[in-house]
Amino acid sequence: MEPIKRILLVEDDLKDIELTLNALSEHNLANEIVVARDGVEALDYLYRREEFKNRPKGNPVAILLDIKMPRMDGLQVLKHLKADEQMRLIPVVILTSSRESRDLEECYRLGVNAYVVKPVRFTEFVKAVKEIGVFWALINEPPPGSI
Repeated sequence: MEPIKRILLVEDDLKDIELTLNALSEHNLANEIVVARDGVEALDYLYRREEFKNRPKGNPVAILLDIKMPRMDGLQVLKHLKADEQMRLIPVVILTSSRESRDLEECYRLGVNAYVVKPVRFTEFVKAVKEIGVFWALINEPPPGSI
């Protein structure tokens, strides 16, 4: 049996969550897509805490991470992940509306794998998510033990 390819989507905007889930599922790009609504919930999921303490073992093949979120933003999540020996190999794709050069520079300084600015138009957004999903869920070879 093939291992479950799981993508973690960390996003607080309901519309963007729905669009991303539709784009990924329409193209069968992951067996499972888990949604975290902010950075705290994302770390709870990854470290199997709180409501996620009984989730199946294994890390996602990729994390799609927004920057601007309540409680804990994407930059803080990225810092946690890249500082942790067990988490640093999980590919992280920033999927954000921020075009600020300081956000872009900080993300790459922290070790992000890709930085994608969310297109404003619906069709372009769906296409961008599909291309991200194809690469990270199907083409990219995940690190050993991640799934």
